[in-house]
Amino acid sequence: MSQRVQIFDTTLRDGEQVPGSQLTTEEKIIVARQLEKLGVDVIEAGFPVSSPGDFRSVVEISKAVREPIICALSRAVVGDIDAAAEALQYAQRGRIHTGIGSSDIHIQHKFNTTREKIIERAVSATKYARTKVEDVEFYCEDAGRADLVFLAQLVEAVIGAGATVVNIPDTTGYCLPDEYGGKIRYIFENVKNVHKATISIHCHNDLGLATANSIAGITQGARQVEVTINGIGERAGNTSLEEVVMALNVHKELGLETGVNTQYIYPTSQLVSKMMRMQVQANKAIVGRNAFAHSSGIHQDGFLKNNLNYEIMNPHDVGVDKSDIVLTARSGRHALKHRLELLGFSYDKPAVDELYTRFLEVADLKKEVNDADLVELTRAFATV
Repeated sequence: MSQRVQIFDTTLRDGEQVPGSQLTTEEKIIVARQLEKLGVDVIEAGFPVSSPGDFRSVVEISKAVREPIICALSRAVVGDIDAAAEALQYAQRGRIHTGIGSSDIHIQHKFNTTREKIIERAVSATKYARTKVEDVEFYCEDAGRADLVFLAQLVEAVIGAGATVVNIPDTTGYCLPDEYGGKIRYIFENVKNVHKATISIHCHNDLGLATANSIAGITQGARQVEVTINGIGERAGNTSLEEVVMALNVHKELGLETGVNTQYIYPTSQLVSKMMRMQVQANKAIVGRNAFAHSSGIHQDGFLKNNLNYEIMNPHDVGVDKSDIVLTARSGRHALKHRLELLGFSYDKPAVDELYTRFLEVADLKKEVNDADLVELTRAFATV
């Protein structure tokens, strides 16, 4: 089995479904070019049948971006597939991503049909899509809540109909990692033709488990993971690209790799945050403001002795300039002395002890002490 995990980025489709975060076609092209620079394998550029704007975006991204596969979403509906195919006409490598619900909840309450009819529609849509493009991905919507035996039957049927990739989405973010990993393992053990397609995973974050579920699926054999920058997406969001990529990067014992140039992760995060008007939470893994910040005295002391004490990755690896020592009332003498030395001040231990007492008084008032505060502190100390 290949040790290369394909990165399928759906920032411009699933990510853009967040209210208030819609982009113009021109803005989407800017993001798509950055994703190409980042090194993603697939860009899901939009849902062409949904609006003229989305159709145009897929067309223009197909013209502007040459390296990644350009993917267009559709339902298992002829008109959707036709629109996707037309929008992809300029793509160097185009993919139609079609599919239908696979859980009994969706089958009964969304489609008002039967399992047998779902398989018929799935096979028909896959075969029709294959008349338009060579690369067809089929999504088994709500696979996280689907019956395993039926899910395996559906996967086998669409692979037999020509699907090159089969997506097993945890659409509602329902699964626990062991459960989701077990679904992927079951598919590999019970779908006779599974080797003829790539199994893909697409997890949502409703319970905060999207990354954990994605890693569980990858370790069970899935070789494509569907993600968004900053984990944006409907409701609680999608699996975060940066979290999955860096988890595989840090855990080299897994023997898995991606084609992502990790030094572009932070710049891409900032671009998407700015253009989609979605602030990155401060404690967001990898790209949050505090991801490489240390404010506790114990942590600061350990970090200054050796960064490996409290950092499992180098900030430069993800495009962050440096780690930060944030001075607060929780900071210790070592951190204060370090910051003073960076400002050009050198003191012996008794002087640092005295300055530290005064520093704590300032920190209790200001919450965070900046360089200007420290300079003022040294001036006051010098006049004593």
